[in-house]
Amino acid sequence: MNLFKAVRAIFAASTFIVLVAPTLAELPNVAKPTPDKATLDYGLKATKLAGGWYVIAGANDDFSQANGCNIINTGFYMDDSGVYVINTGTSRIYGEQQRTLINSVSKNKPVKQVVALNLHPDYFLGNQAYPKEALAATKLTMQGIKAEAALYETNLYRLCGDWMKGTESVFPVQTILPGNFNKLGDKTIQTLELKGHTDSDLVLFDPESKVMWAGGLVFYKRIVTTPHAQLKPWIESLKTLQAMKPKVVVPSHGPLSWGTEAIDQTLDYLSWLDKRLTDAANMGEEMNDVMKKGAPERFRNFAGYPAEFYRNVTNLYPLYEKQALGGF
Repeated sequence: MNLFKAVRAIFAASTFIVLVAPTLAELPNVAKPTPDKATLDYGLKATKLAGGWYVIAGANDDFSQANGCNIINTGFYMDDSGVYVINTGTSRIYGEQQRTLINSVSKNKPVKQVVALNLHPDYFLGNQAYPKEALAATKLTMQGIKAEAALYETNLYRLCGDWMKGTESVFPVQTILPGNFNKLGDKTIQTLELKGHTDSDLVLFDPESKVMWAGGLVFYKRIVTTPHAQLKPWIESLKTLQAMKPKVVVPSHGPLSWGTEAIDQTLDYLSWLDKRLTDAANMGEEMNDVMKKGAPERFRNFAGYPAEFYRNVTNLYPLYEKQALGGF
């Protein structure tokens, strides 16, 4: 009887511990876009995050006319004085619809600043919808946009069709000077200029809410894009982000993640890819052999696989071959 009472007491105690243990934090149910090609309506929706931040999700997919070429997560921060926009999408129409959505949430508060986190087209081609004096980027991103904009327009008109109607590049004019802390209105944030995905990957981190806008450095449940990539600096940048211990990570591509999960996943893929390309080049494998063997099973259900993986190899492997030959 005493043994029975003891076991029952242990069971009761363990049950109590389970009941009072803290529950895992949950991400908000992020609303997805509902594009309508017939009406050129992106179906944008804003989801509120912690700390006054909002995310406007894109599709976790490749550019296509079905999704309006909207594959980027954009967003904004709002305080009493105005709105601060992060990325403006792939087209004039996107930017206009994004601004209409923001106006509906903010009750038409003025737009104070519009930040492009890097030079890629879906970060800035919606700039036409905003006051030119509010457009901002780092110096290297501004230079890159000016150099690449015409090519971006041509390629996206071909890929995206009518969604691109009336789109013309409008360049940022405010130079962001990254430092330990900067201000977005009444909010103090950390701004980091890292590199790897591009030569200037801007990251915004709110130390109060621990929301991180990781830009193109982080892809979640999607194969990374690499037209301007350098894998080793990118890997080091991700380690920097891990050390900051964010609670919510907003990648530019793919769903939001809790903690460092999305950072960890991107780091896992890039570390594998760097080693795979290094080993293949040292063994004298042909590019087609690398593509044919593909990626490990854990990456094969990511959006963009295998097409984006093939582009990774096409973009990056020649450099690894050159390095294997001693730089020749």
